[in-house]
Amino acid sequence: MSPTELLWALVGLFLTIGGTLVEASIASPAWVWSQQGIQVYSLHTSFQVGAVLLISCLGGKNAGVLSQIAYILLGLAWLPVFTSGGGWGYFREPGFGYLLGFVPGAWLCGTLAFRSAPRLETLGLSCLGGLGVIHGVGLVYLGANYALGWLSVETMPVVQAVLDYTLSPLPAQLAIVCAVSLFAYGLRHLLFY
Repeated sequence: MSPTELLWALVGLFLTIGGTLVEASIASPAWVWSQQGIQVYSLHTSFQVGAVLLISCLGGKNAGVLSQIAYILLGLAWLPVFTSGGGWGYFREPGFGYLLGFVPGAWLCGTLAFRSAPRLETLGLSCLGGLGVIHGVGLVYLGANYALGWLSVETMPVVQAVLDYTLSPLPAQLAIVCAVSLFAYGLRHLLFY
């Protein structure tokens, strides 16, 4: 692994930790600004997934994977970097599978983002692929959690868990994919790679 990839991995680790704390928002459309001013609307999700996809689009698959492995290990080592803290007990959380999905999601996004010269469409599709993998791994982990009895249906029904962890945040995460694609496109052209 090159020093540049290690630097990107470190940046990715800090972005993912910071993204957990930052709520994603959008501004009102420009044509409304003259009447009501600029208003900001919350997307009711953090920028955590956006950080995973952004570092993969900028640093590549190795930097993306390394940063996410470091993030998960820090959280399991009882550092409160996850949304609800940290520690080994997170294995039994329904959302932990989505965190595990960050690793293969970062790998796929970084792989696709560097297959050709940066184009907005390519970066957008790589982010969509990474997001799909994150949700796919999360759904498989949810199913395994319920099948192994780690989570009881009395605590949270399966349908509610799928709604809370996949369907509800998905529209906001699709908006984040658009923002990440634009930002990565601009930065890659600015940095000449």
